[in-house]
Amino acid sequence: MKFIDEAKIEVHAGSGGDGAVSFRREKFVPRGGPDGGDGGRGGSIYAVADSNLNTLVEYRFARIHRAKNGERGQGRQCNGRGAEDIVLGVPVGTVITDAESGELVADLAASGERALVARGGKGGLGNVNFKSSTNRAPRKATPGEPGESRRLKLELKVLADVGLLGLPNAGKSTLLRAVSAARPKVADYPFTTLHPHLGVVRVGMDRSFVLADIPGLIEGAAEGAGLGHQFLRHLARTRLLLHVVDIAPTDPEADPARDARAIAAELEKYDPALHSKPRWLVLNKIDMLPAEDREAAASALVKKLRWRGKRFAVSALSGEGCKELGSAVMQYLESEKAR
Repeated sequence: MKFIDEAKIEVHAGSGGDGAVSFRREKFVPRGGPDGGDGGRGGSIYAVADSNLNTLVEYRFARIHRAKNGERGQGRQCNGRGAEDIVLGVPVGTVITDAESGELVADLAASGERALVARGGKGGLGNVNFKSSTNRAPRKATPGEPGESRRLKLELKVLADVGLLGLPNAGKSTLLRAVSAARPKVADYPFTTLHPHLGVVRVGMDRSFVLADIPGLIEGAAEGAGLGHQFLRHLARTRLLLHVVDIAPTDPEADPARDARAIAAELEKYDPALHSKPRWLVLNKIDMLPAEDREAAASALVKKLRWRGKRFAVSALSGEGCKELGSAVMQYLESEKAR
């Protein structure tokens, strides 16, 4: 199934039924009086977070959703039947905004959360509601209220504790495979990852966190270059970013420090709040260097970047250092949660 994380839809709630003007006319009841019933309520439209869904692909094809109108009132004080509500299932983590005003409608971050996105109109009042001591035979009824209509933007932000950040072919997908049971595609060409992947990293009994891998960023991503900018929103809910850098690039003209600074700059252009998140440096592919040169290469890169945060040297291919990285991340998340 194709991964779709954005969609625009139209929702039209049902209008309420009109109230009825009716009078009781029965044999041997000379003064029956008004008995017009109220109109039924129009159907509303709700969005519900469903943990069994992981993409918005169905809303690329079903763009318009209409609820039915309520039935009109009838005589003998019979109210019209209300229309059934429509429930739209969306993946957990879906943010719903008004497409025209940009107003936030709902942020469905937990399974089962429910939000009203278009309210159905109330039914009109029948003439039985207008009788009084001075108006014994009212011929007045009110029409049903129209239902809400609006254009909505659905945007999926995956729920992950930690996000992987880096250039294409930095080894993010290989790292995800090394520390979790996720199996994203891995190949020796850029942009192998085309959509986000999630993996659960288990550190011990009842200790785990969710790791997200998004397509790699390139310079100019904030202006729309490459693929990664389309999925940066998926890092918005994360509590920690792991900046994966290839410490042993095969291209002799590549500069890991320059590339790392470029990615950080793109992150700040896209969203300063995302740039300010805690970020650790993960120096990957140390298996490509002789054992005696690894520490010197890592220290030189850190010095060139003037990096003051945490850094780890790992080999996603051989698994070296991955266990220590996972344990450190788990410890950090637990301490943040306790704090």
